Amino acid sequence: MHAPADAHVHFTLHPDHPPAVIAITSGPTSDAARSHLHDAGFRSTGPTTMVLARIDREEPHYTAQAAQLLQQYGFTTEITPALQEEIDTEWTWGNYPMPWCTRDEIREVSAEAQRIHDDIAEGRLIIHLHADDGHNTVAIGSYSTGVRRHVHLHGENHLRQETDTVFATEAEAVAEFHRLYSVAVRPGPAPLTDLEQTVRQLLAGTPPATLIEHAPAPSVEPPVAEPGEHEAFLQDLFDQERQWERYRPFDETTIASHESLTVRAEFDHEARHRTDVAWTIAEYDGPVGERLWHATLTAGTPVALIHTVLHHLDAPPLNTAGEADDVLREAGWHPASHPARTTWTAAGAITFEHTPHATADRWMLYGGNNLDRAAWTIRLSAGVPHALLAQLASTTAELFPSPTRPIPRPQPAAIPRLPPPVPTRRR
Repeated sequence: MHAPADAHVHFTLHPDHPPAVIAITSGPTSDAARSHLHDAGFRSTGPTTMVLARIDREEPHYTAQAAQLLQQYGFTTEITPALQEEIDTEWTWGNYPMPWCTRDEIREVSAEAQRIHDDIAEGRLIIHLHADDGHNTVAIGSYSTGVRRHVHLHGENHLRQETDTVFATEAEAVAEFHRLYSVAVRPGPAPLTDLEQTVRQLLAGTPPATLIEHAPAPSVEPPVAEPGEHEAFLQDLFDQERQWERYRPFDETTIASHESLTVRAEFDHEARHRTDVAWTIAEYDGPVGERLWHATLTAGTPVALIHTVLHHLDAPPLNTAGEADDVLREAGWHPASHPARTTWTAAGAITFEHTPHATADRWMLYGGNNLDRAAWTIRLSAGVPHALLAQLASTTAELFPSPTRPIPRPQPAAIPRLPPPVPTRRR
């Protein structure tokens, strides 16, 4: 016989770090509900609150499983609409290195990486050494509980895995690690990734007091181009800007060539998903010269940003408003420095990222605060003019002038006949 399941569990997205989930429990048997939630990966952050934060970003999926289990035991559960939408929306990692995996197989790989992360965080797996093999972080560790095993690890976050070789002794494992990675070997575990730091902070923190009262958390969504907006923009470009000429070598592709013969923009009419590349834009040092730089823009990119790029190429300004960083800083954006890049965010809705040592993706501008789940992405190669970066920064700063001010509805810039976009929630 089970004790009466007289408890209520309220699930909601974490207001600062979605898709992490907060569970708020109440009722005489809430301790029993919390025990089940703990088994599902939730960790206590207060007398009535628990948090589920994972390095595989699958919190909504596992929250749905936890809620179903609680319902089977007779507990009352409530899921906020925003969280339910996350549960109902399938997604996958961008540029996933194992594209042959099905969605369920990707979850299996991620779940194994989560298990390794938890074992390290909770002291069951002790990391002795780590190294950078030029592409990934590798490490050696020993399990301190259960069957004592000594293993090599490969990768980070949702891609970390154990290699196939299991060593009988720690000395054997260490010797082989030194042989493989030589002077790259460093003592102890590798520094936490940004995602690992966020997860651990969430698990150790306390949710905002407003959530205890079940008040809905404010949500911020990046602006996203509506279906057909890019097509309308392209048509208006040819109708109103006579310096651009149309070429259509294939039914699914239109090329806009500038009269200078140094700028070319290719539009893919078949790009419909938000992550599909819709525009490829390049500038050359002469009509038959070498390419100076190029950019790609996905199908969800707001029209105002596309217009900014093409307007700059058509009529570069004699003077700029300053460097991109200066424009973003003055607009109240938040910078964050990482070992290999710098990111600027506005209310979690748009991110401007600079990776100084990259070639193809030297600058990236995307909707959202997570590149793998971005609503849209602009990628710019090395060589992109600083004046264009400053103009893009200025346009995005106008879309999000300050993290604390109301967010205006994005409008197309300088193309008056384009219909204004209708705000709709997009992932």
